[in-house]
Amino acid sequence: MTRTAGDSRGAANAAAVLRTVLDHGPVARSGISALCGLSPAAVSRQATGLLRAGLLRELPGPPAHGGSGRPRVPLDLHTGAVGGPVAAGLHIGVPASTFSIVDLRGRTLARRALPHHAGRNDPAYIAAGLRAFLRESDTGRPLLGLGAALGGWVRPDTGTVVRHPALDWHDRPLADELGAALGLPVRVDNHARAVAAAEILFGHPAARRSLVHLFIGNVVDAAFGIEGTVHQGPGSAAGDVAHLPVPGSGAACACGRTGCLQAAASDTALGIEAVRRGILPDPSVPLLADAAATGDPRADRLLRERARDVGRAAALLLDVFNPAVMVVTELSSVLHDEYLDEIRAAALERSRVCDDPARIVAPHAGPAVLPQAAATVLLGPLFRDPAAPPPGGPHPRSPSSSERGRSHPVVMATGE
Repeated sequence: MTRTAGDSRGAANAAAVLRTVLDHGPVARSGISALCGLSPAAVSRQATGLLRAGLLRELPGPPAHGGSGRPRVPLDLHTGAVGGPVAAGLHIGVPASTFSIVDLRGRTLARRALPHHAGRNDPAYIAAGLRAFLRESDTGRPLLGLGAALGGWVRPDTGTVVRHPALDWHDRPLADELGAALGLPVRVDNHARAVAAAEILFGHPAARRSLVHLFIGNVVDAAFGIEGTVHQGPGSAAGDVAHLPVPGSGAACACGRTGCLQAAASDTALGIEAVRRGILPDPSVPLLADAAATGDPRADRLLRERARDVGRAAALLLDVFNPAVMVVTELSSVLHDEYLDEIRAAALERSRVCDDPARIVAPHAGPAVLPQAAATVLLGPLFRDPAAPPPGGPHPRSPSSSERGRSHPVVMATGE
């Protein structure tokens, strides 16, 4: 980039150009200037740096021409199959981890799940699976690094998992462990904040004004963003809503109270209830969703009950934050609109400030929400400061003389 270390104006200008191309590309330099308010000279300087860094590309073919002056060559993010950089994503869940390859527009190009058989969820096991995924997917495109997302209390500034009871992790230096195992720059964050960041970067335009994201999985948590920034809070502890009270729920919680969101609506609680009712032989929310989709009325009824619990909890968050958009990540409502409608109806019945169901949405990426969100943990900082070095060492786009030729190639196995 065309800035010196510590030049915040240069960082802001580079980010403005990159974000403008993300939002409006392909677009000529003159169009970028008009859209982001920078002078043509400033846009030209930053575009040149972004082209050299491989983040932008000039589109082939005849340039656009306004009839006088220099031809206008459109610029776009470099997402080409040859040379277009990508980010790796890792979502660490309780039953499985998910690996992904994502391009600069947030499109998931390849993904794979790694079940945590017999409780195998240690970072070494996960890193070995991810290393195999990257090796088998290799097509030579530059790999910017790894974004990792998971539930619980995560500190992105140190790359540490402070507390994740379901995985029995405490003060785990996850970024350092994964970086050492993979030889890649690694960033780590909570998955609710990661989804919120992905919505701000790639999703609903209203999310950039303000959003609340509610994540319902084996871990239940939330995130809040305003003016394009996701709130972290002191110690990055914001977003713990596991014990948010769900009006009308009598579910017993391990904390000793009843009606906590974790006890009423988590995947763990839902799977146990599905077994108790004889719907499934083993607790599995994906299998429950499959059963409902194939016509099992008991499975459908249980998923609708969960959706209404989620909606009642969502109403509390709507009233506290009154966001422009509320994003709910919950498996059945991501897959099928009728469960999202149940969440909306229950939320609007309880909320005192929201009467518009369109403000409550599923993640824009649909079933690819977690693969995209994990990679956004790495891509988000890149779009905020394209010239900043990655965590843990030199940027792979700008290797030192002793590192040239040692890029991190990856492959796209499939297009999704």
